[in-house]
Amino acid sequence: MANATYEAQTNDAASEASVAKVDMKFEIVVIPVSDVDRAKEFYGRLGWRLDADYDNGKDFRVIQFTPPGSGCSVIFGKNVTAASPGSAQGLYLIVADIEAARNNLLRRGVQISEVFHNAGVYAGPDEPYLFGRVRVSGPDPGHASYRSFASFSDPDGNGWLFQELTTRLPGRIDSTATTFASANDLASAFRRAEAAHGEHEKRNGQHDANCPEWYAAYLVAEQSGKDLPQ
Repeated sequence: MANATYEAQTNDAASEASVAKVDMKFEIVVIPVSDVDRAKEFYGRLGWRLDADYDNGKDFRVIQFTPPGSGCSVIFGKNVTAASPGSAQGLYLIVADIEAARNNLLRRGVQISEVFHNAGVYAGPDEPYLFGRVRVSGPDPGHASYRSFASFSDPDGNGWLFQELTTRLPGRIDSTATTFASANDLASAFRRAEAAHGEHEKRNGQHDANCPEWYAAYLVAEQSGKDLPQ
């Protein structure tokens, strides 16, 4: 039986290699809510774009919101899902500057946790996120990608997480393409490149006249997970 399973997997892999890839764009997450109008007010207050509010006037209503810079949207409404309100947890929002993202929600009157990091612990008594890591107060000391978080919930208790990410691990993006979801993301990347370039000039003890090329190399390497220019 083990050999048969192995052979089937091998054949599947060979077949997969001979078939052209089909793009599959993940665009919608359904979240369960108990009060549609209350949820609409909350997600609108986050500054998210309202894409649709369709009501058939009888037994169905669907609302769609999209976070700034996101290719994925959320929908909720009446008779949209049988899941229990508040049961959606671990909904990640990737941000380039977690303090700025957190302060933006505070200015909008949204309660949100302090910034925290995980210190590499994968189990503990704190409120679970992902695998339930122990929360350590403050951002990751080195502001390493994937390490700093802040959490908040909608009125039903559906749980959201900001995760700070500036450099993706190798292989997680197309290394031939460099894109930014918004002007804010690009500006944040330029600020990081500026700080790194300042350190580059200190090490060399002189002004670098080729800073545009250096900035460009830094932005591309940071996104693709390659070694940053020194």
